[in-house]
Amino acid sequence: MNSITCVKKKIEKVIANSTVPEDPVHSKNTLKWLLKLDPDADEALRIAALGHDIERAVEERKVRRKDYESYNEFKEAHALKSAEILREIMDECRSSRKLTEDVYDLICIHETGGDDRANLLRDADSISFFDVNLPFYFIRNGVEETKERYLWGYRKLTDDLKAIVADFNYEDKKLVSLVKSWVKDQSSFHNRDRR
Repeated sequence: MNSITCVKKKIEKVIANSTVPEDPVHSKNTLKWLLKLDPDADEALRIAALGHDIERAVEERKVRRKDYESYNEFKEAHALKSAEILREIMDECRSSRKLTEDVYDLICIHETGGDDRANLLRDADSISFFDVNLPFYFIRNGVEETKERYLWGYRKLTDDLKAIVADFNYEDKKLVSLVKSWVKDQSSFHNRDRR
């Protein structure tokens, strides 16, 4: 088995054991969105898409929201921990140092972006959150926390990506109604700022 296959199999195995039920689907869905946004995405991006949230599946190393004052600090710690875990997996699989460090760097900034490649990973992850994770997040966290998380992610999207997210539909009609109101409020706020 080559090192890239080894890494992908280990990522899948770790994430399959996550206590967060949507994690395995989100991992693959992020890769799917990455390839929709850029069919020629390189191997480092593909690996980063699969493993960007891996810390959530490693219970003893999991980053907890309650341990951080701000959501941004929490997300930064989450990204760093995921990058560290994936680096260890890539070392076990004897991946090249160059590929390992590339994946590490991408995952460290997957929440915020920073260059074209990192922005692509951030966008694929964000779209996948709205596509897969949002209904689960809503069930676990309630209206106010979901609104905060929704708007945090939505504000990062370009207008083109907001249009993609706007087409998502959810079985929970209350969630659908809430999302419409949040987007409407966000649009109203954004239009006021332009004046």
